[in-house]
Amino acid sequence: MSETKLYITSLFSQKKITVATNRAHLFEAFLNDETNISAVKQIQQNQQAMLDKWELKNKIEDIINKQLMIPNATANKPYKAKIDFEKLGMGNIVFSDFEGLTEYGLKYDNSAEEIHGIPEKSGDFKIKMRFRVKDEAEDSVLNEKLVSLVINADPKSLWQTKESNQHDPYWKPDDVSDFQSLGKEKYMVVSSKRGRSHANVGSFRDDDFAFKHYKEIGWSLVCVADGAGSAKLARQGSKLACDAVVNYFGENFSKALLKDFDETLLNYHHKTGEETEKKISFFVYDNLSKAAHFAHKKIEEFANKLEVPLKDFHSTLIFALFKKYDFGYAILTFGVGDCPIGLLNKDLTEIKLMNWLDVGEFGGGTRFITMPEIFSSDKFSTRFGFKLIADFSYLILMTDGIYDPKFVVEVNLEKIEKWKEFLIDLEGNNEEKIKVELKHDNKKIAEQLSAWMDFWSPGNHDDRTLAIVF
Repeated sequence: MSETKLYITSLFSQKKITVATNRAHLFEAFLNDETNISAVKQIQQNQQAMLDKWELKNKIEDIINKQLMIPNATANKPYKAKIDFEKLGMGNIVFSDFEGLTEYGLKYDNSAEEIHGIPEKSGDFKIKMRFRVKDEAEDSVLNEKLVSLVINADPKSLWQTKESNQHDPYWKPDDVSDFQSLGKEKYMVVSSKRGRSHANVGSFRDDDFAFKHYKEIGWSLVCVADGAGSAKLARQGSKLACDAVVNYFGENFSKALLKDFDETLLNYHHKTGEETEKKISFFVYDNLSKAAHFAHKKIEEFANKLEVPLKDFHSTLIFALFKKYDFGYAILTFGVGDCPIGLLNKDLTEIKLMNWLDVGEFGGGTRFITMPEIFSSDKFSTRFGFKLIADFSYLILMTDGIYDPKFVVEVNLEKIEKWKEFLIDLEGNNEEKIKVELKHDNKKIAEQLSAWMDFWSPGNHDDRTLAIVF
């Protein structure tokens, strides 16, 4: 049966029109009338067009009502988000655009179906997605759908920087960096920076450092201290500790005292036996312990003078002495607290951690140079380190403001690959792309290290001090 006959028969049936038998020939002629055939075709086409239009509208409405989640962005951080319409159940979309993205520092690439850029604002925004689906005319008015775009605030922007009180009797600069030669062949760059947690409330930098090259005897000294955040005068405790150690060796490390030690080191180099090792151990313990105790006493005297508790000056203390001999470098160290001293050999194949940290079960918690009990503890003799090495690439002292974010756990301090990662970070392989060029002829080295010290690490906002001998 032809399409025309089917349609007209159905139409007559709906309208209750009956064709008499004696008029069948008339009906047949009616069906074959070109005008009627054309009319039926037109009607069917119009009906199909309406059905298609209805189906299209439903598809569009489904897209408008379907939830579209765009990944959250963060202000000032590079952003890239693929909008996979196929996976989102919106595969009918053949063209899309997001209106007003440039207002937030973003752009949309229709061909790649990707939003990218660096967000300049933060907040919860409604943006208009304009789209066309399959079977819509090229020049049709684009459909619209509101989509949520969440741009989180840059965590750094949530921190304030308040000036510390320069009229305080124990005020010190919030940010200090220096670069000096230590002897004829080694150099040191150091930076100490107030942490964001202190800057946020306008409190002081508790870290400190000091260094000295004693030209007459050829020895160099580097000290680093981390004042306890809970101690009221920790900033002064760390300063007193470092200054005291510098003064002690300046007054007591004489040529006469060192003459025998020089000979002992030469014998040690020639591996003359156990007795030589004992002499070295005794020398290191005897002299460095006196320096540590001298620092303790100086802080104690200061506390007594002010009539305040010694615990108000709580501070960790690490220091390293080194000297170049014809047969290599002698390195002596002391440490109390949770600040590491790392010694890397010349070709960066070995790391020697020159002290253990007062953390975890072994350390039993952080200890400070201000605690009298550390000097009577059976662990006191283990706080000293000695190494005779042909040469070294880096001797690095740091506070936990560097150690915590960059090494995370103590065990990593004894892994050469972690130290290599640290050095690569210094070379510019970091989120901020800040590079520290560790070369003695780099006039901007201290400035570069200071800039590097501003690295962002969630949850790590303590003071930071880093001293690198190279």
